[in-house]
Amino acid sequence: MVKSDITSREDIELLVNTFYEKVKVNPVIGHIFTEVANVDWDAHLPVMYNFWTSAILGDQSYTGNPMTVHIALSKKTEMTMVHFIEWLKLFSETVDELFVGEMAKETKFRAGNIARLMLHKIETNQ
Repeated sequence: MVKSDITSREDIELLVNTFYEKVKVNPVIGHIFTEVANVDWDAHLPVMYNFWTSAILGDQSYTGNPMTVHIALSKKTEMTMVHFIEWLKLFSETVDELFVGEMAKETKFRAGNIARLMLHKIETNQ
């Protein structure tokens, strides 16, 4: 497979789908999605497409507040730095497996910022 940069919603959908397939079976964070949050993947994935398309490509298709959702989830189960490091590791690995280029680098950078901010918000809202 010849890798290219992230340039379209289709690229974001590939990234999100591939990433969440890994998340579902991950021994560190998978249970948060599959058992605690009981994610409805048919509903969740389009939201994630919109979120990442907005965050990376700037199309403004996402509406919502991911912080409130994650803070509420953190009240049901422990969500620590270990969990966010694992999330970011899986996300970055997935970007690297599928893409190469400036937007791929920017995507990993933004994901890191989002993970750090989310962890901070969770830690300060306990």
